[in-house]
Amino acid sequence: MAEDTQHFSDGTAYEQFMGRWTRAVGTIFLDWLAPPTHARWLDVGCGTGVFTDLIVSTCSPATVVAIDPSEPQIEVARNKPIAQRVDFRVADSQKLPFSDNTFDIVVSALVINFISDRSQALAEMCRVCHPHGLIAGYVWDFAAQRGPVSLISDGFDQVGAQLPPVPGTEHSRLEALTSLFAQANLTDIDSRTIDVTMSFADFNEFWQSQMPSYTQRGKMIAALSEMDREKLIDSVRARLPAGPDGRITYSARANAIKARAPA
Repeated sequence: MAEDTQHFSDGTAYEQFMGRWTRAVGTIFLDWLAPPTHARWLDVGCGTGVFTDLIVSTCSPATVVAIDPSEPQIEVARNKPIAQRVDFRVADSQKLPFSDNTFDIVVSALVINFISDRSQALAEMCRVCHPHGLIAGYVWDFAAQRGPVSLISDGFDQVGAQLPPVPGTEHSRLEALTSLFAQANLTDIDSRTIDVTMSFADFNEFWQSQMPSYTQRGKMIAALSEMDREKLIDSVRARLPAGPDGRITYSARANAIKARAPA
């Protein structure tokens, strides 16, 4: 689910890593969006189709097209049962291969901050959306360090290492999203935060979910010395107290926005 700066090449690993979070926040987002039934949808930055699946299963769409720049992720999506109801395509959000006014609803889940030219991408979303149609999306609040992996990033400080900032971090703020939509002349702009909490059987399950090998973070963890890796693990574990049954919980926040396409 990322454009330009990060093409996630391992679709299966990405889904195992982010799928549960996408489903949790996506469910709340779609309820807030309150979309009409029998609409024509475009899902921009669909990844492996986790959020797309939510659209199909909860929104009674007429049609759904879903795009992503990553061929491996689209390949995973095309091999799911949902592919019988969704047109999955490899495409660039900054140059959408669709005619004007093709869709009633255009959404983008966990992608906008990663796009290098966000204004161009939003202009394209407006172009392919029917006048007064819905355009909406949400991103993790990386600026407030409330993403699903922020705790790991903090732990790197304990071993004298530092992860590079997430692309578009400053553009993940609600204020930045609102400004982006306003500059594109969208109307009826509304925004909100979405908090979700995940539960893990124990710390080991949490830790494994946080370090897929295809990410830069996973590669940096693998490159640490055994001593530094243990120090990192201990730092993170200390901030995640387990309950009586050994389970731990971890919360993240997304910033969501919705508006009407220009006439």
